[in-house]
Amino acid sequence: MFNQTILSVYGEKGKNWLTKLPKLVQELSTLWHLRDLKPIPNLSFNYVLSGFQQEKPIILKLGLDDMALTREANALNAFCSCAVVKLLAARKGALLLQRAIPGYSLKNQWLEHAESLTIACQLISQLTQAQLPKENKFPHIRDWLAILDKNWEIPTHYLEKSREYRDYLLKTSQQDHLLHGDLHHDNILKNDNDWLAIDPKGVIGELTYEVAAFIRNPIPELLESKAAWRIIDRRMTGFASLLNLDLSRIAQWCFVQAVLAWCWSLEDRLDDGYFRELTEIFAKSCA
Repeated sequence: MFNQTILSVYGEKGKNWLTKLPKLVQELSTLWHLRDLKPIPNLSFNYVLSGFQQEKPIILKLGLDDMALTREANALNAFCSCAVVKLLAARKGALLLQRAIPGYSLKNQWLEHAESLTIACQLISQLTQAQLPKENKFPHIRDWLAILDKNWEIPTHYLEKSREYRDYLLKTSQQDHLLHGDLHHDNILKNDNDWLAIDPKGVIGELTYEVAAFIRNPIPELLESKAAWRIIDRRMTGFASLLNLDLSRIAQWCFVQAVLAWCWSLEDRLDDGYFRELTEIFAKSCA
């Protein structure tokens, strides 16, 4: 599945990278004194291995999107005192990271609504303590959302509504924060008695934008549940209450991000069925 994703997204460049991957892992193992490296389950766009640097548990993350990995490294540095894993080293196309121990994700208890929502809110509150960088290291959410202006094989009324909500939400946004950008259950890991965020995208925008990833996950388990709509509704009202956010803005951002993810899936030639269904659900929540 990992190889198929890389080939689908990157084509010949991905094929060459996959061929060179074993040699690259060996070179980095020597450079950073790593041992006992093993690929983690459920790889997606990056090749991720767990292992040790001498006696220290680590994660080695390799990817073809150098800009995304650089932005992740910058985000980890910006969030360094705000409940994220530590960045230990970086070079082009590779990150060496702290490994959370025991390291299981919040996905393990995604059906425990009250507890998982509280954990997510506590983590979001900690992440908002990060200072907005003075340097232009991160995109703004408006940069991500520009893709909605292209023509996609998505029903016109959904595209038009996503553009309408996007424009309104950006125009009426009160305060920008440095956001994780993809804070769902699999990106929240147990570390000793705490929870840490991993894989920050690093994007600037209003706080309400941050909660939508958690609301629409886990994929595909959420939409396989007969209680999907009830779970989504409970999460939206929960975030509104615990973080003092406007419920209508949460619903509108959820819709906009569902369409955005639909666009990205089409762009990467991946299955778009989940986000098509999500868009339909969030459209009703905004009605």
